[in-house]
Amino acid sequence: MSEISASQPEASSSTSSPVIPTEPAVLPPKMRVADKWVKPNGPPVGSTFGARLLDGDRDVFEHNAWDHVTLPEDFKLKAAEIMELHRSSPVAENLRDGYNAKPAHYWDKFYTNHEDGFFKDRTWLRLEFPELVACSESDAGPKIVLEVGCGAGNTVFPLLMRNENPDLKIFATDYSKKAVQVVKANKMYPRAEHGLGELNASVWDITSKPSPSSSSSSSSSSTDPIPNNTSTATSMLESQIPEHDTNDSNGGEVKIVEDTLNDLSLSENTKLEKEYSLPEGIEPGSVDVISVIFVLSALHPKEWKQAITNLYAALRPGGLLLIRDYGRHDLAQLRIKKNRLLDPETPNLYIRGDGTRVYFFEKEELEGMLTNPVSEEGNKNMFEVVQLGEDRRLIVNRKEKKQMYRIWLQVKAKKL
Repeated sequence: MSEISASQPEASSSTSSPVIPTEPAVLPPKMRVADKWVKPNGPPVGSTFGARLLDGDRDVFEHNAWDHVTLPEDFKLKAAEIMELHRSSPVAENLRDGYNAKPAHYWDKFYTNHEDGFFKDRTWLRLEFPELVACSESDAGPKIVLEVGCGAGNTVFPLLMRNENPDLKIFATDYSKKAVQVVKANKMYPRAEHGLGELNASVWDITSKPSPSSSSSSSSSSTDPIPNNTSTATSMLESQIPEHDTNDSNGGEVKIVEDTLNDLSLSENTKLEKEYSLPEGIEPGSVDVISVIFVLSALHPKEWKQAITNLYAALRPGGLLLIRDYGRHDLAQLRIKKNRLLDPETPNLYIRGDGTRVYFFEKEELEGMLTNPVSEEGNKNMFEVVQLGEDRRLIVNRKEKKQMYRIWLQVKAKKL
């Protein structure tokens, strides 16, 4: 036995070592759309209103801008002096009606002059409105997003460009015909190169009302619920655009119950007095998220109620309304010169040099218009205000050693 063993070749070390099974390669987790929006040196996901904070140990002129700043003690006093100057020299009375009568005319001129040169990629959307970006995730499912006051597409195109949701429908509206033309002329309209999602743009005045014929044709009651009828909504739309704008065995039963509950919710919570209008392609109670960015400030206060009514009618129950707009005493307001206050009886509403209107809000004003009851005889509010924030940002001119303050308001409201 020993001789036989000795005659055998010595086993190599490679064959004597145990074979270790190869484990499958672990792939890195798939990056979410929201993460792809993040700039290399930008604030992390979950931050709000920026993340560059000025504390007592930092030099104010170290950066061009600081977030979450506290206004200086004399800020309100200086602002009050400027407001008094505005009140003492308003727009001439004989010119006021002209500005209010043709707001779309001035926005048409604006976009004719600037066209897509006014386009800016709103990369901050991921930071401030992650709910909007969430609609573009690959697993989000069917989603409808409506941007009101789309302008050159500053919101819709960044969203569409990064979209991974094949079932995302984006609607973009503006009451400027020229702005809608600019959007439709973009190479990403109606689809980006990746082919996911779809964009539709149309002219729509956020303050428009239905014509008397459409209000009375379907029923004699003045408090009927919003119709769940595509043809009704479409016929109403055609009459509302102003001429100058132009596998579970029980799955089926569960779906029926869900639809019934949704219809009941719609009937109970949306008894508007048929005084709403909707954009082309939008059915009542169908939109998941509406963005209204620097839009309400372009309206006269008398138009706020109708605008909110229209937005409420478009949203599904539980849908989100996202608002960002100018706050009271923002730098843009304090820089306004004489003869720009539209009417002393309506403080904080101005005319810019190009004829477009701009209003500067207090938080209470935005909250008030959103928490109105659905109908005059009802006691249910339209929205639950989820967020009502003031974004105060210090802008620094390091060369001239100047400090200026931007004040924006941001609202997230859920339809009840």
